[in-house]
Amino acid sequence: MLTPQKGFNLNKRMKNQFFIFFLFCSILSLRGQHLLEEKENFTRQDTLRGSITPERIWWDLTSYHLAIEVVPNLKFISGNNTIRYTVLEEYQTLQIDLQAPLKITKVTQDGITLKVIDDGNAHFVQLLKKQKIGNTESIVVYYQGNPKEAIQAPWDGGFSWKKDKNGNHFIATSCQGLGASVWWPCKDHMYDEVKNMKISVTVPRNLMDVSNGKLEKIVDNGTTKTYHWSVDNPINNYGVNINIGDYTHFSEVYKGEKGNLDMDYYVLKYNLEKAKKQFTDAPKMMKAFEHWFGPYPFYEDGFKLVEVPYLGMEHQSSVTYGNQFKNGYLGRDLSGTGWGLKFDFIIIHESGHEWFANNITNKDIADMWIHEGFTAYSENLFLDYYYGKEASSEYVIGTRKRIRNDRPIIGNYNVNAEGSSDMYYKGANMIHMLRQFTKNDEKWRGILRKMNAKFHHQTVTTQQIESFLSDEIDLDLHSFFNQYLRDVRIPTLEYNIDKNILHYRWTNVVEGFEMPVEFESNKQWQWLYPTVSWQTKAINSSTITVDEDYYITTKILKK
Repeated sequence: MLTPQKGFNLNKRMKNQFFIFFLFCSILSLRGQHLLEEKENFTRQDTLRGSITPERIWWDLTSYHLAIEVVPNLKFISGNNTIRYTVLEEYQTLQIDLQAPLKITKVTQDGITLKVIDDGNAHFVQLLKKQKIGNTESIVVYYQGNPKEAIQAPWDGGFSWKKDKNGNHFIATSCQGLGASVWWPCKDHMYDEVKNMKISVTVPRNLMDVSNGKLEKIVDNGTTKTYHWSVDNPINNYGVNINIGDYTHFSEVYKGEKGNLDMDYYVLKYNLEKAKKQFTDAPKMMKAFEHWFGPYPFYEDGFKLVEVPYLGMEHQSSVTYGNQFKNGYLGRDLSGTGWGLKFDFIIIHESGHEWFANNITNKDIADMWIHEGFTAYSENLFLDYYYGKEASSEYVIGTRKRIRNDRPIIGNYNVNAEGSSDMYYKGANMIHMLRQFTKNDEKWRGILRKMNAKFHHQTVTTQQIESFLSDEIDLDLHSFFNQYLRDVRIPTLEYNIDKNILHYRWTNVVEGFEMPVEFESNKQWQWLYPTVSWQTKAINSSTITVDEDYYITTKILKK
């Protein structure tokens, strides 16, 4: 997902609320202050949404078939979701999530209508059929209503009901954080990804729906058409989307690490020529990221870029795009170095999420840094691939001015609460330091590729990622992760030089903090291994320069 940005120069023609949002972000992130001030006391609804409840844990998702009709003139949707699951434990109550104002109208199993007990946005289905361990069962959830309208998509999600400049309906969904249950009924928790999914969307016949996976068929119903899409890989709930517009389509075949990959592009008809030029960044992205991270994780489902009426989002195999066909972030370089104008931010960032968010997925949104830190870091790896290591370093260092250090990167567990927006660029700079620790760029590339292979199509915890990186780098990173993920202080390297003896230690750090760092003395780079205790090192100089690749501060003490 996108990070809120500071200090954006507004285009006078951009009058809608979406762009007003950026003005406020010079002071605070959309969710950050709200969570900081109001979410210390979480509600029962937060727990029902964010925890693995007894009514969730006993059944394992097998497949979804989501079938809905969208009526643009009424901002109304209706349909059903067929949910197949495997019974893990004998239990007779099943939790389905759907957010108001949408309503469940009926739930059936084997054609029999079941009782549903509502508790806010959680709905407890009372099963009549005996649930036996190992059996595969299914229910059908019917629902309808006027879904929540997105105010500032994708940060405040829901349905975006817009029109293009020709007056045609232009509609899209986005729901990270808020949850997929804002527009369709599901098991709305990240820990259990559905194994495969079918999506059938009925729209007015003059419009097209683009969703995840491959297009199986289009059925002409007369005044409407139904687009049937099939997803053959595990997919997280918020990665599912529908996009409706007066689209045209073009495509190419990318010869990747696993063979031929279909790359499809859907844009409004009047933007076709601009898209053909701007979307050349897509195969460049694929080449760079397969180099760094390993094969694109969803060859069977292809890769799509889909134009939408908001900035963009990492919907799996259906990445949405609204960056106005400009390089940078709506034409602006977020790093202030010039390197950010060498690529289209939305194409690179949101596609990076195919590896980090869609392939490797956090089990709890409190660990969302796994998605956003690595994906923000992917921006400078794209630069590294095409412009070199120095460009890469300059870019990520340039993004530090966006770090707030307002609260920890890791949020509160089991209540659907993410941490600080620093998960983006503080996360990226933290990962950039890990690269320095490996002392070998090919080793680092191997670690990133191994990470995507080891956790392929899995949901993970921070602890799993921390342990993996510590083992692969062969360095105890326990205090390092505590410092950068769970604390807001920036480590300070205190030092002085007395008669060519360097005295040094870490301050402003968590208990037991240790982290290596590089410095230059007499045009030679050397390693230091500071702890919280004073240490000494003989050097042939009265000054040193600490490597800027480390996100730290320095303090020279008087003799």
